[in-house]
Amino acid sequence: MAIQIALSLLLIAAPAHAETLFERLGGMDTITRISDRTIDIAAADPLIGPHWEESNLVRVKAKLAEQICELAGGPCKYTGNDMVQVHKPFKFTNADFNRLVENLQQAMDESDIDHATQNRLLALLAPMQREIVTR
Repeated sequence: MAIQIALSLLLIAAPAHAETLFERLGGMDTITRISDRTIDIAAADPLIGPHWEESNLVRVKAKLAEQICELAGGPCKYTGNDMVQVHKPFKFTNADFNRLVENLQQAMDESDIDHATQNRLLALLAPMQREIVTR
């Protein structure tokens, strides 16, 4: 009887489904806000801003949002170009990549995304460093 009660309590206490990273990030509205803000910060950043001068920032923001949405388990499919192809002309360094990550973290902080959720997203984005850094 005690085992049945314990199992019943576990079933009641268990969430109906585990929250996805997409949901933890606040869904598409928040992901779009974070993406837009990240690129705005990066474009104005004196250290990496020059990389963005010739870019279509509206497109960059939209593709970043798509990419984050897909990686986070949302309903999106990334439709942008290959990461190596897109970033090779920019000649990004590790320092540039790290600065962009800092810009993303600032945007997530501004959107009140908790650090555990930020770290989950950053862990999914980190492998792209090999494709983005070209010098």
